[in-house]
Amino acid sequence: MASPRAFTFKCSPSLAFSTKTLMDSKPRTLRSPFSCSTSGSPQREARLSDAVEGAITLQEWQGWGTTSPLPAMVTKIVEDLKALEKDIDAQMSFGGSGGKLQGDFKVQEDKKHRKTYQALGDSEQKLQFFAARQIACRLLGSRGYLCQKCWLPLEDCMCSNVTQSTLWHRMRFWLYMHPKDFLRQNNTGKLLWQVFGTEAATLCLFGISEHEEIMWNALKLAGKKNVWCLYPNKNAALKSVEDVFGQEPSPYLECTDTKDQATSVWGEADFPCISLATGVSAMHKLRPQPSWDRTCTAGAAIGLLSELQLLPEFSSFGFDKQAEALEDTLVILLEALTTRRVRMGRSITRKVRHMSGIC
Repeated sequence: MASPRAFTFKCSPSLAFSTKTLMDSKPRTLRSPFSCSTSGSPQREARLSDAVEGAITLQEWQGWGTTSPLPAMVTKIVEDLKALEKDIDAQMSFGGSGGKLQGDFKVQEDKKHRKTYQALGDSEQKLQFFAARQIACRLLGSRGYLCQKCWLPLEDCMCSNVTQSTLWHRMRFWLYMHPKDFLRQNNTGKLLWQVFGTEAATLCLFGISEHEEIMWNALKLAGKKNVWCLYPNKNAALKSVEDVFGQEPSPYLECTDTKDQATSVWGEADFPCISLATGVSAMHKLRPQPSWDRTCTAGAAIGLLSELQLLPEFSSFGFDKQAEALEDTLVILLEALTTRRVRMGRSITRKVRHMSGIC
């Protein structure tokens, strides 16, 4: 039996790819204890009157697009938030993007979490605490406000317009995502598991030890020669899709971007890197990238699938149809975000960032 191929793509959020059979997960609907507003600057109040209502369940956690167990530190932080709410007799409220705490509760919670952070022993513990706290707040602040599948406000849910597709059974994406991008409405990485399912496109949240362990174990099992990373690093020695897959035997890809995890898994820091000949992402209109040669996560996946389709040895695997399905879903997301901005009286274009000095 041939070894599965694993591609690791790092963009924003980062994207990893490995090869496993697709198993689509069913959408989950939860009764929410939260209220929300659809005003221009929505504020959500958490009604955590008892432990059952306030706790994050495994079903709820996995409903947001992950297949992992509920992270222990996220659970602990949610419990601490509930305890603080009771101690100071102030209700949690969330507003703005990202499920940010607001009001008097935020002031008290800031003092408490800073004290906890400073008491932690090393940088790794501090990183894990920071990531778990950010994720816990986003989970609580998004209850009853965002759709679990598409991460858009419920009134703007796009799920009924999405057509699922089956990714080639020997490929798998790993999306290595920063906590600040988790549940972000204009995040395009989420589209991969919406289209291909969570077993074909798997979320790994940076700083969450349970997620990191699952991903690195899977990459180790696949083997270094079957793992590739897409990472916009000007110091990396990159190879094109044709360089890698259009030649026999397929060469190892050298990359100067060192990674501690890669060293512990494979005994060396070099990590295989691929560059894509992608065009400008449709999402540039609403969410500009650092430079015009960068693209969004879904755009990178579309580019990879499209370039693989052009290679004779891969032309029979249906990569063109898979790329088309993902591209159609990206357009649906763009239309949903644009419609929401127009309805709320916001600009449908973003200011172009200053590009000088960016490679």
